[in-house]
Amino acid sequence: MLIPCALWLAVAGCKPQTPAQVATGDAAAKVYVAPGKYDEFYNFVSGGFNGQMTVYGIPSGRLFKTIPVFSTFPENGYGYSEESKPMLNTSHGFIPWDDLHHPALSTTNGEHDGRWAFGNANNTPRVARIDLKTFTTAEIIELPNSGGNHSSPFITENTEYVVAGTRFSVPVGDNADVPISSYKKNFRGTISFIKVDPSSGRLSINFQLVTPAVDFDLARAGKGPSHGWFFFSCYNTERAYTLLEVNATQKDKDFIMAVNWKKAEEYIAQGQGKKVKARYAHNVMDEKTHMATSEILNEVLELDPVQLKDVVYFIPCPKSPHGCDTDPTGEYIVASGKLAALIPVFSFTKIQQAIAAKDFEGDFAGIPVIKYESALYGEVKKPGLGPLHTEFDDKGNAYTSFFVSSEIVKWNVKSLEVLDRVPTYYSIGHLCVPGGPTRKPHGKYVIAYNKITKDRYLPTGPELTQSAQLYSIDGDKMQLLLDFPTVGEPHYAEAIPASLVMPNSTKIYRIEENQHPYAAKGEKEAKVERKGNEIHIYMTAIRSHLTPDNIEGVRVGDDVYFHVTNLEQDWDVPHGLAVKGAANAEILIMPGETQTLKWKPLTSGVFPFYCTDFCSALHQEMQGYIRVSPAGSNVPLKFSTGKVEPETTTGK
Repeated sequence: MLIPCALWLAVAGCKPQTPAQVATGDAAAKVYVAPGKYDEFYNFVSGGFNGQMTVYGIPSGRLFKTIPVFSTFPENGYGYSEESKPMLNTSHGFIPWDDLHHPALSTTNGEHDGRWAFGNANNTPRVARIDLKTFTTAEIIELPNSGGNHSSPFITENTEYVVAGTRFSVPVGDNADVPISSYKKNFRGTISFIKVDPSSGRLSINFQLVTPAVDFDLARAGKGPSHGWFFFSCYNTERAYTLLEVNATQKDKDFIMAVNWKKAEEYIAQGQGKKVKARYAHNVMDEKTHMATSEILNEVLELDPVQLKDVVYFIPCPKSPHGCDTDPTGEYIVASGKLAALIPVFSFTKIQQAIAAKDFEGDFAGIPVIKYESALYGEVKKPGLGPLHTEFDDKGNAYTSFFVSSEIVKWNVKSLEVLDRVPTYYSIGHLCVPGGPTRKPHGKYVIAYNKITKDRYLPTGPELTQSAQLYSIDGDKMQLLLDFPTVGEPHYAEAIPASLVMPNSTKIYRIEENQHPYAAKGEKEAKVERKGNEIHIYMTAIRSHLTPDNIEGVRVGDDVYFHVTNLEQDWDVPHGLAVKGAANAEILIMPGETQTLKWKPLTSGVFPFYCTDFCSALHQEMQGYIRVSPAGSNVPLKFSTGKVEPETTTGK
């Protein structure tokens, strides 16, 4: 019997009709990855407010891994183990959370190379480097003189730099205690150019540009002919500091900021710029010792583009731009004013001609402003409502997300003609084409990351899962293939062919290369030592026992360190450790790795500990006991595994 929609609405609500091309097409076949087969792409997705980065397979949409970056992660002990705690150190102390928005993948000659991923911490400004051999966070550097690091991280063509702009302008310098009403006088933005060592990936802040007090959003490096330049969208050229919803949307236009970083390097080589005090943390994980260290640094090199000419230029852009994207050729720069009904496309060649001819309409806070018409290649007319972000395929086409009209619009970069549009469900933010920000897009899919998911999945109370949608773009028309839920709040993502990452993936840590100072590389090296009020347990884990598994002589108030070495040298056999009453989390130890769990017993008694990661048929038997006696007791320190002592009938 057919149920009228009005009646059905009372039960479940009327859902929007499924697009016809999904209902009648071969969508399921296009996303199906058979058992034992691999996805074509890795998709690195931001977790937004959860501070992590997630890895999905494309086209299947399967979640493979959550990479802990800026937030503690009890699943594997990141931020809880003694080795990883320094990774979350800042100049403000230990910060256990942040807001990760924009993954970026390393490039060589403008193409993805599969070495590193980078992520930004928006709240307490930082940039992280993730090693794609191990899919773990290898390094985090804090950004001084920065208020909000949303505009980050963006990669130059050969990963010479990771570049980061400030979301919130703030007072910089020695005197930061100034009235908020002195915004125009005392507040500044900064652009940090973080140097990347080409062999190790090691990060260092090479210089910071101090800019007028505007807010920066998305950016892209130039490529090909525009290599050596960087292009930022910026808003709040009104320089408002309250109710920005109204006061930062007064003008018809904001700016794209063009930065000539090669010229900045020339000034640095000439000894220009000045060293300024700036306190910030630099945290690095050593892959040999499996331990992180944190160093506090105290100065950066500052460049002022008002004094150092030819470094920074502004180009008018429809107000409140979000996206700023360069096409694969490096000639065209696409700006997306999210309150505009058109998309301007600027020409790098025309920008250079305008600079040479000094074709300016004046200046903004001492920075030259290029005439809009002089830089403009053309405008995409009436493409949709609320353009945000653009990526590109390998056929000269662009794909722009439209938040207000909830759609992806395909258009041709040279002709500026709209070619196709598809609805998204609902309110798309960013989108991703595999290789889309590079010189070599792969042009097979576009992925939408949506802000609203009501009625797309089974309901889970007032909080719903976030959403991604996969569309094919290998034909003239886009086709919706798949909805898949995501962890956290997805903002941006980048996708890379699996063939660039998978062959280099680490399977195990070789036990003979383990240089952790507390590693026990065999059961004969397992031991327990007292150093004052510290107890150091050199423990080994192997299927299916822990050595030692009986420990006595610990006292209330001792600091107990379980240094656990996983002796396995077989792929996919991690072990874990947890102890009753520990006020942190478990730790997860990969084959050949050493990790440390710190435990401070507050009461006397016998406490069980056990392996938390299922490893064999006898996993449940992988456990032990640690006896804690009152402070000042004289119970001797001893430990064993497999030793059965005579039954004791007394309580002592």
